[in-house]
Amino acid sequence: MEREKILEVKDLHVSFDTYAGEVKAVRGVSFYLNKAEAIAIVGESGCGKSVTAQSIMKLIPMPPGRIKSGNIIFNGVDITKFSDKKMEAIRGSEMGMIFQDPMTSLNPTMVVGKQIAEGLIKHQHLSKKEAMTRAVEMLKLVGIPNPDKRAGQYPHEFSGGMRQRAMIAIALACNPKLLIADEPTTALDVTIQAQILDLMKELKSKLDTSIILITHDLGVVADMAERIIVMYAGKVVESGSVEDIFYDPQHPYTWGLLKSVPRLDAENKEQLVPITGTPPDLFAPPKGCAFAARCKYSMEICYEEQPCDMEYNKDHFAACWLGHPDAPKVERPIKGRGVK
Repeated sequence: MEREKILEVKDLHVSFDTYAGEVKAVRGVSFYLNKAEAIAIVGESGCGKSVTAQSIMKLIPMPPGRIKSGNIIFNGVDITKFSDKKMEAIRGSEMGMIFQDPMTSLNPTMVVGKQIAEGLIKHQHLSKKEAMTRAVEMLKLVGIPNPDKRAGQYPHEFSGGMRQRAMIAIALACNPKLLIADEPTTALDVTIQAQILDLMKELKSKLDTSIILITHDLGVVADMAERIIVMYAGKVVESGSVEDIFYDPQHPYTWGLLKSVPRLDAENKEQLVPITGTPPDLFAPPKGCAFAARCKYSMEICYEEQPCDMEYNKDHFAACWLGHPDAPKVERPIKGRGVK
């Protein structure tokens, strides 16, 4: 039985117009998200993950940013042409976002409880008293001790992990159907990272929220997401289930990402291998595969033509010429390598 989709992104192109020219930040991205599902979008910094997420929320500044083409279908409605007023009605109430750095996202002049209450007053039309009561409940839900006291404190009185929890409380206050978490654990130590990810999993099962987790670290998604989308230079280069990506990856860029993730269960301590080179300039993206210049398996065609998606099973695709029937067979550097 096919699951109901809550979000479909179809052939999305997003550019930024600068004095130096057009930066093609997102170049034909397509993916979907089912109801009550968690997916992860992974890739290096600058690959278009955050721009894709901000485009879904319509938070990119326009100008200089613009959605050139494509569709973002949320709950069966294409929101790409929504006005600011229409987006404000669903932003916060039906879709929420956890930002990378809570200190720059929280208002330093307002107590945390009031910041959670704001969305409840606006979208659910609660009274100030009702909204503050609900704000305290949300702080308790996300595991902040002494929520009554903490609701009356300012962001600078919270630790880094508690500020991130407060951001999650704000994002979830109105029970949104979609939660986008943009690098939610980057600035936190590993213990707090694990707690935040466990909290998001727990809230997903309790509230049936669909989650998009954006990260550059494949290690944090193994236990969180059902499917993984690998992005590079503004495009999706591979997508599949967690098992597909960790145990049967098909794109050399995915191999590189996996080889740079430490494993705790490895008997012989493996040396981490960085991906050499730098991503291409998106002012003038290459006409062929964007990864070709950094890929030791690249062929002449890789520089000349964009690879199309090669299908490996129902939901596993990779945009790589190595998957073509006429391509030479190469020995993959990763065999059945999971992340534990």
